[in-house]
Amino acid sequence: DIIGLSGLITPSLEEMAHVAREMQRQGFKLPLLIGGATTSLAHTAVKIEPNYEHPVIYVKDASRAVGVCTQLLSNDLRDAFVAEVKADYAVTRERHLKHKSDTVRLSLNEARMHKFAIDWSGYTPPVPKQIGVQVLKAYDLQRLVDVIDWTPFFASWELHGKYPKILSDEVVGVEATKLYNDAKAMLATMVAENWIEARAVFGLFPANSVNDDDIAVYADESRTQTLMTWHNLRQQMKKPEGRANLCLADFVAPKTSGQKDYLGAFVVTAGIGEDERAKAFEAAHDDYSAILFKSLCDRLAEAFAEHLHLRVRREFWGYAESEALPNDELIAEKYQGIRPAPGYPACPEHSEKAALFEVLDATANIGVVLTENFAMWPGAAVSGFYLSHPDSQYFAVAK
Repeated sequence: DIIGLSGLITPSLEEMAHVAREMQRQGFKLPLLIGGATTSLAHTAVKIEPNYEHPVIYVKDASRAVGVCTQLLSNDLRDAFVAEVKADYAVTRERHLKHKSDTVRLSLNEARMHKFAIDWSGYTPPVPKQIGVQVLKAYDLQRLVDVIDWTPFFASWELHGKYPKILSDEVVGVEATKLYNDAKAMLATMVAENWIEARAVFGLFPANSVNDDDIAVYADESRTQTLMTWHNLRQQMKKPEGRANLCLADFVAPKTSGQKDYLGAFVVTAGIGEDERAKAFEAAHDDYSAILFKSLCDRLAEAFAEHLHLRVRREFWGYAESEALPNDELIAEKYQGIRPAPGYPACPEHSEKAALFEVLDATANIGVVLTENFAMWPGAAVSGFYLSHPDSQYFAVAK
């Protein structure tokens, strides 16, 4: 009666628009529901709904799905409900277009003139202790449990609030505490019985920025063989005086500077064995445990990314050997350096994962593959780069 799409990662947003176009092309008439962590009313109104003439409904969270479906399946309620949604979409699109028209953008050359300024003559990039690729398999899960960021875990269950305060929240505290206790119990079993395997591949390489916005990654210190060129985007919005138009390449020494700089790349997963275990839960009609298990695998993958970055800073690259931050400050990213990931605001282009995976030989080394739309499988996986400069920072290309 109804088709629902749930988007958990940003590549799924374009795939949703593609599905809507295909439903229109193939003559579907069923309502299409849109939901999930990466979706929004604006994206649905601007990018998805125009592709399909029949109802396309954005559902903010799962708790509202029953009410939406009830109205869509009711002969008495459907027409008025759909008309109201379409009118709301029209207003949202108009607001979106007005905002775009109000934004002043610079040409790319103008934006490059306002890049983040670093005095490379007064800075010596730290040299990694070991150049090249390293693989970690059967990683100790308990080490990852200890650095889990629980706040996004609750958000994935539509329980909003910062951990640990959420456990005593007047509105969601009781349910949050029950969920947390269930999660801790399952985690203990996952670790004790090795339900999944955590793996990582990472590499540290000579690198320099080139062509203003790109970063060349070299095979060795001779810097004669380029393994990949990481293409980046630069902010082009007009900024107040004194604020830079940022690009990630700004934080890596230009080749023309004569400085020898470096970067890291990584892929981690906590999803080896995830699919089989989740299917076993589903076969037993235990959907709650299946969803809980998958969400914990996701959290362990994110924890592995955080934990490995810590080890890179302290051990493998070694530019922060004395770092000793508590877990809350790690989560708040109080350390030197950043870990940008393709698909996120500072480098939104997912296709850059292809070269990253090739340089690390990630599929052969740890069994993580890229789909045709550059999503990772198993889904409980994280990939990205390491930059070490003290001034390196996160930002949104579109802002």
